[in-house]
Amino acid sequence: MSQDDRRRQLLGIGLRMLVEKPIQELSIDQVAAEAGISRGLLFHYFPTKTDYYDAVIGAAGRRVLRNIEPDSDLDPVVDAEVALRQFVERFYAQIERRREFYLALVFGSGGISLDGQGVESHRMTVARRVCTAVGVDDAQIAAVHAWTAYVEDRALLWSGTSADGRAALDDEVGHCCAVFTAVLAL
Repeated sequence: MSQDDRRRQLLGIGLRMLVEKPIQELSIDQVAAEAGISRGLLFHYFPTKTDYYDAVIGAAGRRVLRNIEPDSDLDPVVDAEVALRQFVERFYAQIERRREFYLALVFGSGGISLDGQGVESHRMTVARRVCTAVGVDDAQIAAVHAWTAYVEDRALLWSGTSADGRAALDDEVGHCCAVFTAVLAL
């Protein structure tokens, strides 16, 4: 296997394990065994355990961002409402589909690192992408950041409720979009 292929394999194993447990509980020995390599060889690709964990968390964060991103061909001025709806719908879908993964990514025990930065970096990245997608000025980033955390919390609560006890997804999306407008109006 090429070095890049092996790194991708090791990251893939880490991502699969992250679904089941917080990053701090990933066993380097188990990752190496599943890859069919020694622990020492894993450290050839990732010099330290922290480097490996950072790479797995970084890959997880990038995966989430890719999955929630509105269509790239939307115009922020003309299609802002469509982009906002797509973001909310895709965020809910991401959390519903991979709830345990998302919880492990964002709320795993202990200090979480995203490419060497705190989980707040993930939320800020999401907020910046929302601003870009809907044409909101960076001066309102704090409000969009707060709204992003609100949507995340609602999506986690919604996905943790049994399907027959949930509000309709369309109602949730409409609510979150209305809150976005109200927050920016403040």
